Amino acid sequence: MGTDFDATEFVDSDYRHSKSPFSAAVSGVPARAPTREEVDLKAAEAQQKLIELKRAQEELERQRAELEDTRRRQSEFQTGRQEMLQNLERGLGLLEEAEFSARQEAEQTNKAATGLREALDKVEAIREETWTSENFHRELTRALTTLENARMEWNTCRLKFPRLSDPSATNSQAGSGNPAVQGAAAPLADLSLWRACKLGLALTWPIALVGLGAIGLFAALLMQR
Repeated sequence: MGTDFDATEFVDSDYRHSKSPFSAAVSGVPARAPTREEVDLKAAEAQQKLIELKRAQEELERQRAELEDTRRRQSEFQTGRQEMLQNLERGLGLLEEAEFSARQEAEQTNKAATGLREALDKVEAIREETWTSENFHRELTRALTTLENARMEWNTCRLKFPRLSDPSATNSQAGSGNPAVQGAAAPLADLSLWRACKLGLALTWPIALVGLGAIGLFAALLMQR
């Protein structure tokens, strides 16, 4: 038959004696009070943990600030990128349209200038002094045809390019206005107030005289009644 079970065989006497003095009483035995050195050690450990926690908090705050700055820069990048894409695409489209229009206008101008140059060369090539009695009618007809073609070329260019038209009439109307009115108004602007009043009285006294005569006649008719 085996030996009897002894519970004390499984109890570690070293573990029982090495327990912290801050632990509760075991088996009714009260724990001893902590010493000054133990309290100081516990306080130092707590202070060290607080310092480490503060450093960890500062590190977390620094990381949070960096993340906030990164998020702000990313948002600024996305917004600026979208804005610049829209502006650049719109500007490029407008410039390409303007370039196309300018190229078309340049081509039309070059074509018109070529036509005018050819017409000028043909008109300048007419040599009336070389005409003879035998070819007079033929050369005259040819010269008139050349002039008519040049006139058609000139009128066509004037329709395409209004700046080729004579601007003298437009400038005289838009710039100086009516010379007679301006010539009459300029001296009046230099008159003093007294001279202007005298001039106005001189111009209006006939009308005033007629008015006074009419008033007197009307008063005389009333008195006769």
